[in-house]
Amino acid sequence: IMFKSIALRAIRKSARGVPPLLSSPGLQQQVATRAFATAGFPPPRLFDYETVTSNLTVADAIESVEAAFKALAKGKVDVPMPMHIGIEESSVAGPGDCHIKGGYVSATPTFTVKLACVSFYKNVEKGLPPGSGIFIVVNAVTGAPLGVFQENRFMTDLRTGAAGAVAMKYCSSPEQDVVGFIGCGAIAKNMARAAATVRPIKGVAYAIDGAEEFAAEMSAELGVPFEVVSSAEELCGKSDIIYTQTPGASTVLEKDWLNPKGVTIIASGSDQPTKCEIPPDVLAASKYISDLTKQTSKVGELRSALKAGVMTEADVYAELGEVVNGDKVGREGNEIIVVDLTGTGAQDAAIGQVAWDKLSQL
Repeated sequence: IMFKSIALRAIRKSARGVPPLLSSPGLQQQVATRAFATAGFPPPRLFDYETVTSNLTVADAIESVEAAFKALAKGKVDVPMPMHIGIEESSVAGPGDCHIKGGYVSATPTFTVKLACVSFYKNVEKGLPPGSGIFIVVNAVTGAPLGVFQENRFMTDLRTGAAGAVAMKYCSSPEQDVVGFIGCGAIAKNMARAAATVRPIKGVAYAIDGAEEFAAEMSAELGVPFEVVSSAEELCGKSDIIYTQTPGASTVLEKDWLNPKGVTIIASGSDQPTKCEIPPDVLAASKYISDLTKQTSKVGELRSALKAGVMTEADVYAELGEVVNGDKVGREGNEIIVVDLTGTGAQDAAIGQVAWDKLSQL
């Protein structure tokens, strides 16, 4: 009451010389009430990196991400186009990139906005990781932030891995069990964990650096055999399913290398216009499935095929949610399937809801 009285006096004092409408007592009361309306919201809870990483796994995310893809295909998710901020290298900044994504899945109690910073490679010289980020989970009833999750891309990698599991489940056949990983970093580990939830697998790994460590860690953790090979070509020849998760500076495979019995390629390395992992001729020869076509046409693998003139958006077979819903068929025979995962706000909303449900109880 005291603060509201102070606000009213300040408004009346400043109203001298303004139109009568703005200095009316009724409007002054509304302005004062609005000025202090936010005082009723408690501050959002902060969940630090250790809390997030100690309590969430890719298995937590799979069911919710699958449901989010279903809702997305039905038009039940509000997903704006991602925002990208490029930080050019200078004496005081960069280089690096910042991505801002978010979304709301209809009839859920929260929505999520995510800020992800990537490719700050100079951090390595300082003993810091090249990526960081936060999720902000917001009450969908009041619009008040509930929690800030300092996840440093951990939750992003979880929901990407979960999408990889959904893609494998619906776009490969049960007998496809040899799974290759081109690029063996953090995302590859979540892809491997996710793939192992779909069916028993045998792993094949290739990377310029880290393949041996990746294979040993995943074999021990998942209890599945892993083989390390000396080239991407060798990996492609042995694999029924191929996960690609590289920085996307150049393409990582060729059409002639692929298993003639059919292959499912699940690509997650391209998430901005400068990246590309899959050659345009492979995309053109494939049953191409996007996570969200309006997004993959701008920042995904589809962009390069459109630019090369070998595909149009009419050549997109389906969005992943359409296959999950049963509106479109997944694998049919010995075909090449490419699933283009750029990461959607629907996935962020899904993992944000899971994180809030689980961690808010701690």
